[in-house]
Amino acid sequence: MNLANKITLLRIILIPLFIVFMLVPFKYSNFVAVFVFIAAACTDTLDGYIARKRNEVTNFGKFIDPLADKLLVTSALVCLVETGKVSSAAAIIIISREFVITGFRLLAVTEGIIIAASWWGKIKTITQIIAIAALILDNFPFRYVGIPFDQIALYVSVIITIVSGVDYIYKNRNLFYSENGKLK
Repeated sequence: MNLANKITLLRIILIPLFIVFMLVPFKYSNFVAVFVFIAAACTDTLDGYIARKRNEVTNFGKFIDPLADKLLVTSALVCLVETGKVSSAAAIIIISREFVITGFRLLAVTEGIIIAASWWGKIKTITQIIAIAALILDNFPFRYVGIPFDQIALYVSVIITIVSGVDYIYKNRNLFYSENGKLK
């Protein structure tokens, strides 16, 4: 197993630790939880960089990396719903987009097509990480100046999530049509 895949597996291993810090309250638990979450999220950039730099891109990595991302974000959203910091509607929209695009990518693979991450997808990931971190920290430090940054970030993230999902499907809509232009 190469280094990039080990880093991806570390992201998955950090998820239960993150969940414990999210759901077991103690002094500064939210700061520890956000640290673990951000550390795990940063491994996504690191593992991809290492795999490309060392020319060690593997089928296992192509499978496990997006799965690890989805597990991390989904775990965070479920914990945030559990703690009352995120509405179930926002979590359902974000998680549903991940299911739809994963299914869409699987359909593409059956056609021999690889759908690369788009800029919208990358922006979506960044806005989700920022929103989740702000929500975990109970809007610290913005709560002291009365700015609901956590909620603004969440709704920006939801909008970008929708836009990125529509973008993926629109740009690859040919997957739904046969050569004669009819729906498959």
